[in-house]
Amino acid sequence: MSILIDQDTKVIVQGITGRDGSFHASQMIEYGTNIVGGVTPGKGGQEVHGKPVFHSVQDAKDAVGVDATVIYVPAKFAKGAVQEAIDADIPLIICITEGVPVNDMVGLYHQVKAKGLTLIGPNCPGLISPGKSKIGIMPGMICIPGSVGVISRSGTLTYEIVHALTGLNIGQSTCVGIGGDPIVGSNFRDVLALFEKDPDTEAVVLVGEIGGDEEEKTAEYIKEHISKPCFAYIVGASAPEGRRMGHAGAIVSGNAGTAASKQKAFSEAGVPVAKTLDEMAELVAKQFQ
Repeated sequence: MSILIDQDTKVIVQGITGRDGSFHASQMIEYGTNIVGGVTPGKGGQEVHGKPVFHSVQDAKDAVGVDATVIYVPAKFAKGAVQEAIDADIPLIICITEGVPVNDMVGLYHQVKAKGLTLIGPNCPGLISPGKSKIGIMPGMICIPGSVGVISRSGTLTYEIVHALTGLNIGQSTCVGIGGDPIVGSNFRDVLALFEKDPDTEAVVLVGEIGGDEEEKTAEYIKEHISKPCFAYIVGASAPEGRRMGHAGAIVSGNAGTAASKQKAFSEAGVPVAKTLDEMAELVAKQFQ
């Protein structure tokens, strides 16, 4: 089993006629993702990779049915693209775009929650249920089906931990890159709740990073709500005070958001904290011995 997506999930690509949208649509189709069409305003009626292009998300939904949409548009158009998906009541919205203004995200975040929809991102690699479906930019060849869920704020390190797990023959149920911006549609706790309910996910790996207090809140949530084994790794332990590390949300102010505070919170919640990604994989491997 998996969470959020599987082989039957009907997916559209917003921005499918653009360079990135077209390239990643072809990669998703090759992986086996059920891409049913794409959206580019003003270009409806065309085809890309044999898939129909529609003028709007609503047109696509009416014509082919849509369970999820993935967004590959420039940052200045991302708010409008997400808004269009919200207005069409698409259950799962994945925004790959980085550089989306925080002010744009505030209103979108509350609309998504009010409607009971799910937003992954922005500034994220998307998600993959190995052997079933991938939506976004994750490399499918490094994943194998299994029972470990992965949640990460870092796109690149999502790939690194998945590769390390696969190297030890530890498969994944679903891997979710939630994004590293200050405001994202889904946090660790949102995704953990889904993994907790998934009978085929036996353990969960979390890759956090400096900045904010999401990891500390997640540690408390695990203590109260999660029965499955969890493992954590925090990126940025060597970052100088006040230094941003790539992601807009990865900035430490005073004692808040430090790697040490996050590591302590997870340890106190009974979550093993690895010093390296390889050590993380080894800790998970011991769980299944």
